[in-house]
Amino acid sequence: MALVTLGNSEFDRDTAVTRRAPGVYDAHLSAGWTIIQAVNGGYLLALMGRALGDALPHPEPLSVTAHYLTASVPGPAVIRTEVVRTGRTMSTGTATLVQFADDGSEVERLRVLASYGDLGALPDDVRTTAKPPAIPPYEHCLGTDNAAGDTPGARPAIPGSTAIADRLAIRLDPATAGWAVGAPSGRGEMRAWFGLADGREPDPLSLLLTVDALPPTAFEMGLSGWVPTVELTCHIRRRPAPGPLRVAITTRNMAGGFLEEDAEVWDCEDRLVAQSRQLARVLLAE
Repeated sequence: MALVTLGNSEFDRDTAVTRRAPGVYDAHLSAGWTIIQAVNGGYLLALMGRALGDALPHPEPLSVTAHYLTASVPGPAVIRTEVVRTGRTMSTGTATLVQFADDGSEVERLRVLASYGDLGALPDDVRTTAKPPAIPPYEHCLGTDNAAGDTPGARPAIPGSTAIADRLAIRLDPATAGWAVGAPSGRGEMRAWFGLADGREPDPLSLLLTVDALPPTAFEMGLSGWVPTVELTCHIRRRPAPGPLRVAITTRNMAGGFLEEDAEVWDCEDRLVAQSRQLARVLLAE
């Protein structure tokens, strides 16, 4: 068996997988990345990305699509990967994550199709009309907790925090945080500074978490309840520079009990480093 991990941060430890056999990995879904009782979809995507990065010959995710079949719970899991195609600059693989019911039967949690490559080998030519989101300075944004060195209670915490909030350093743009004080704007927008609470710098793998780590845009639309992901596709565009990230998420259409969330992630050098779209269900609180 071989342990597959890159560093010693909490994120790296909790996304570590152990290669049991070629293409088969044992994992433990940490309770530290839960929302209510379910494990966060971005954390699961990063965990699957870790296994695929070991199984495929290329080092970094370029495009990862996941379909979430059942809600994952903390505890042991098995990831099975398959190499679909390998080429000179890209390789493609699939992965499934299963857990086990009380009677020992397998329950599939999610299925992933991903293409990997080498972001460092991509050409430098950039032609874009995209612009970084306009977010107030970090210290003027609403945090999930008090920043180190702050006077206790100086900044209100985001209500409804769950276990994952302790692992993240999020500062929400006040213009998209009305829901946190009972006054949602009605717009499907969420913008924030983002980092990991233990100071781990961002990399392509952690970007898979970043795109699904902010509060749902449904909150700012005046809705409350669970918003589970049905499908999530993430494109990693380049390796992020060290430092906090800026994340902007928008929803334009909620219909039939589903909404989309389009996310952009920008690094501190004003480069677009990740994009995603997800389809999510809106399960309203009664």
